Amino acid sequence: IVTSNFILERYDHLNRVYYNKVSNFIWATFLLQYFLYSCILGLMSCSVFLRVNYELKMLLMLIAVVVYNVILLQTHASLFDDYSRMLYTTVQIDRPGVLKDLKTMGSISLFIFFVTLLVLARQNEYYCRLDFLWKNKFKRECEEIETMENLNRVLLENVLPAHVAEHFLAQNWKNEDLYHQSYECVCVMFASIPDFKEFYTESDVNKEGLECLRLLNEIIADFDDLLSKPKFSGVEKIKTIGSTYMAATGLSAATVQEYSQEADRQYTHIGTMLEFALALMIKLDVINKHSFNDFKLRIGINHGPVIAGVIGAQKPQYDIWGNSVNVASRMDSTGVLGKIQITEETSNILQTLGYNCTCRGIINVKGKGELKTYFVSTEMTRSLSQGNVVT
Repeated sequence: IVTSNFILERYDHLNRVYYNKVSNFIWATFLLQYFLYSCILGLMSCSVFLRVNYELKMLLMLIAVVVYNVILLQTHASLFDDYSRMLYTTVQIDRPGVLKDLKTMGSISLFIFFVTLLVLARQNEYYCRLDFLWKNKFKRECEEIETMENLNRVLLENVLPAHVAEHFLAQNWKNEDLYHQSYECVCVMFASIPDFKEFYTESDVNKEGLECLRLLNEIIADFDDLLSKPKFSGVEKIKTIGSTYMAATGLSAATVQEYSQEADRQYTHIGTMLEFALALMIKLDVINKHSFNDFKLRIGINHGPVIAGVIGAQKPQYDIWGNSVNVASRMDSTGVLGKIQITEETSNILQTLGYNCTCRGIINVKGKGELKTYFVSTEMTRSLSQGNVVT
């Protein structure tokens, strides 16, 4: 009986010792794996989700690795030593050197993982910086493209009317498309300075005609300044031919829609053309006072149907064609200095708008035969509008 009790007590003691060893082994195994996984997860979180500079991120990760190694090699070293002894006691594995020390292997594994994360973080920062530079470059290129488009729009609108420029700037426009537009009622004006031909000379005094061209440029530039006034927003400059200034009204799309909706306003642009012609005469008088010259304008105006279009691809030229244009040119060439000559049809419309016209009589017009023309009485209108135009 005593022997049996001793054997039982010895068996229970061995069971308790074995159970404690197995429990410590399982707990140490779980603790080591949990600790290493937690360390790796912490390093990954710092490397992936922390949006700071690479140097600062490397410093934080280095501090974390040092703290992990202190815990692994110092504060909890006994626990991992017991785990190593139990592992290599129960499992007969012959590992040479430091490979049997699990805490050292864990420290080395953390360091290798730390270096790997540093390389990945550096690579990620490089690609982020590269992506940032690409985005900035793309943004600058977009701004440059937008600036060039705006510049092209401004330049094109200086060469062509605004509604024609919109046609060429449209995305669905094709190079082979010919822009053309028919108009039923367009007022055309030719204003020439016949005295300029006698004024132009090529001599050493005026630098072989350069000073004469400089004066002509100032005159045309002052004429162009009148186009910026809201009153003359509907006037389109067509071109200059030598010292002849050609302009027209009634060519804008908004004007066509407005006049088609209101029949009583369909001829108001003819009055605008006459006001512009008077403004040119007043402007030339001001230039004469400053340049000590005595230039006079000879103006011819006519209205009627025309065809407008753009000719040329590299250097497009907006122009208008039709019998009305030819008659307006003849009104200028057969006119009188300081007078505005118009046809009988145009005179009838201007008289309904409140302007006074004087019959000149029947004159012979080249290519048109005999036409009855009129002069517009300009003195009263010029005296009323001279102050506004000069200022």
